[in-house]
Amino acid sequence: MARVQAEVRPDTEESEKKTSLVDDAYAAMRAAIREASFAPGYQASEQEIALRLGMSRTPVHEAAIRLQEDGLVRVLPRKGILILALAPDDVREIYDVIIGIEGRAAELVAMLPEVERLAAAKVLDVHTEAMADAHKSGDLPAWGEADGAFHAALIQHARNGRMSRIIQAVNDQSHRARMLTLNLRRGLDASIIEHRKIIEAIRTEKPVEALEAARLHRIRARDDLLPILKNYGLKHL
Repeated sequence: MARVQAEVRPDTEESEKKTSLVDDAYAAMRAAIREASFAPGYQASEQEIALRLGMSRTPVHEAAIRLQEDGLVRVLPRKGILILALAPDDVREIYDVIIGIEGRAAELVAMLPEVERLAAAKVLDVHTEAMADAHKSGDLPAWGEADGAFHAALIQHARNGRMSRIIQAVNDQSHRARMLTLNLRRGLDASIIEHRKIIEAIRTEKPVEALEAARLHRIRARDDLLPILKNYGLKHL
C-alpha cells in the first residue's frame, strides 16, 4: 500500500517560520534587557534594535509588544522602543511578589515524591555550587547567572504553570536590579548559605522549613538591595 504523505500548506509553513522569528527576537531582546546591554532608559527605533540584534524589523516589532505586556519596555508610536527603568518602589513591589511566590514554590518542591524531590535538590545544588565557585574566583557575572538559574529551577520544579508565567517578568526585572548593583553589594556568600538551607529542607521533605527559608532569603536580599539604592542615589535601574 502506497504511503500517503501529509500535505503541508505553504501558509502553515510561513506562519510557523514567522512565529519562530518572533520567539527568537523576544528571547534576544529579553536577554539584552535582563543583562542590561539594553540599559534602563535606552530608547531606539525598531530598525536600530533589529540591526543591533542582527534581525529584521517585523519580528522585533511583535516581540516588543510581548515585552510591553511583561512590563519590560514601552512601545512609543513613531518614536521606537523604550527600555523601562525601575524605581526603588518598583523593586520593593517586585520583591513582594517574589517573596510570596518563591516561598510557596519551595514548599511545593519539598512536597514532591522522593525521586522528583531529590532530583530537584540535586539541580538546585549544582547551581549553588556554581555560585560558590564564582564567589571564590570573584566572577560576579557568573555568580549572578548561577543565582538566577537557581531561582528559575526552583520555580520550574514547583510544576505550577501560572506561577511560572507570573514570576517570569518580575524575575527578569529583579535580576537586572541585582546585576546592576552587584559591585556595590556585600555578603554574597550569605545567598549561598541560604540556598543550601532551602535545598536541605527540600531534600529532607520539610515543606514548612523550605517555605520559611525561601521567604527569609528573599526578604534579606530585598533588605540588602533597597538601602543600596537609597544610599547611592540610584533612582532608576
